[in-house]
Amino acid sequence: MNPFRFGRNVRVITMAMEDVLHSIKDAEAAAASKIESSKEEAAKILADSRRNSAEIIQNAQDGAVSSTVKTLDKARSKAGKKADGVQTEGTKKVERIQKSAVDRRDAAVKILMDSMMPN
Repeated sequence: MNPFRFGRNVRVITMAMEDVLHSIKDAEAAAASKIESSKEEAAKILADSRRNSAEIIQNAQDGAVSSTVKTLDKARSKAGKKADGVQTEGTKKVERIQKSAVDRRDAAVKILMDSMMPN
């Protein structure tokens, strides 16, 4: 056997190399396709996450506005009740002052009339 004679074995090696190269090219194409689909999926996940974040923020803002409106309504109601109480108390005081003024006026008129009339 001569180590420098290749003959048929060269063709087999060449065919095997071509198969390996085709396999490598096929694997590279499959990897490129997988990378592209992974990028698309990542972009979709990112878009979904952004949309969900925006919804969460909007819901939080809506909740804050709703809470603020409820708090303001309670405060307005409480202030209204307090104002009604103050108004009622003020009306009573005005009525007492008016009654006192009428009584004092009547007394003043009587004193004035008595002082002008001879006894």
